Amino acid sequence: MNKLTVNRFHLLDNIDSSNSFLDELGSVGCITWPQREHIMKCAHLRKRNETLIDFLARRSVADFQKFITVLAKEQPHLVNLLVTDRGEM
Repeated sequence: MNKLTVNRFHLLDNIDSSNSFLDELGSVGCITWPQREHIMKCAHLRKRNETLIDFLARRSVADFQKFITVLAKEQPHLVNLLVTDRGEM
């Protein structure tokens, strides 16, 4: 989960927090439905991503693993930032 902090700025600009992505995160229990609704109310993509990352940072490691699973399915180009040492240092 430290990788969220280390790669925060890159993730803010690159996660596609579309409604379908947030739906998938909610359906696997990575974020709660009220959190999903809160994120969806954010007008700008960067603000959506910032809110999503803030919520993820407060969730459990198991929830973070669910996020990685959904990200691998929906946006695989970002997974290496969170599971390897290829991200920023």
